[in-house]
Amino acid sequence: MNLILLIACMGMITGFLVLLSLSPMEFTNHIFQSLISKPHSIRDEINEATGRKKISFLKREVTEIESILKITGREHRFPMLCAWSLILFAIGASIAILLGNFFLVPVLAGGFLFLPFWYVRLTQTHYKKDIAAELETALSIITTAYLRNDDILTAVEENMDYLNPPILSVFKCFVYRIKMISPDIIKGLLDMRGRIENTVFREWCDAMIACQYDRSLKTTLTPIVSKLSDMRVVNGELENMVFEPRKEFITMQFLVLGNIPLLYFLNKDWYHTLMHTIPGQFVLALCFVAIFISTAFVIRLTQPIEYRR
Repeated sequence: MNLILLIACMGMITGFLVLLSLSPMEFTNHIFQSLISKPHSIRDEINEATGRKKISFLKREVTEIESILKITGREHRFPMLCAWSLILFAIGASIAILLGNFFLVPVLAGGFLFLPFWYVRLTQTHYKKDIAAELETALSIITTAYLRNDDILTAVEENMDYLNPPILSVFKCFVYRIKMISPDIIKGLLDMRGRIENTVFREWCDAMIACQYDRSLKTTLTPIVSKLSDMRVVNGELENMVFEPRKEFITMQFLVLGNIPLLYFLNKDWYHTLMHTIPGQFVLALCFVAIFISTAFVIRLTQPIEYRR
């Protein structure tokens, strides 16, 4: 019966989308854009800026994910990400309905909704590590060349063959801007400064701008570049420290989920109590709440350390 009602509900939703001439992508995009839209009144905007009014968890999460996609150059994937979130939201709710556990409906629906967001956070971690590794090499060789010839344009051109994407495109834009658009080195450095979301890189650009006024300040460049090496070492140690706890966490998650079908073979009365009685369904919902909340905290707490001025 639940399956029939679920199919009827899906058909009704599809019919509404057809009648309103809305594509699923447009529908999901409008929903998530309304979540991240700015407050409608100046009072609400002031309250959010001063912290008097707390931003909802969902709005804060969607806003952070949108900024992550912009930083990593994947902002065009935001509508697709929203569509997958709503699809997984429906899948989670459908699974709970088919199981006949209505306590589990909001839990699975909400947990599955955030799965694409957590995936983006994990890919952001690898992206930032790759950027930091490429920056360490690029800034090191460019700084060495600049200390030798006192010309940032020549230093970048000499080492262009040793740079890799996406750092290569940033320095290429800098060279083309100086040669073909405007010879103003300072404006070129300011433009390049905003192309990479990395605190050390921005500090290096600021120091390089200062060097255009006073060449004696070029001794500050090498200590700035060394910060990237320090952060790589610290993050390597942190990765080794959290490897075992993360592995134990994943193991415990699988044990909790694996115990549910295991009960069917060990003791069918216990399985029936867990799946078909109100106390058992409530306990099962609490277990999934703990799984989703702990997963969110683990992803947030195991992000790589970044340098802050």
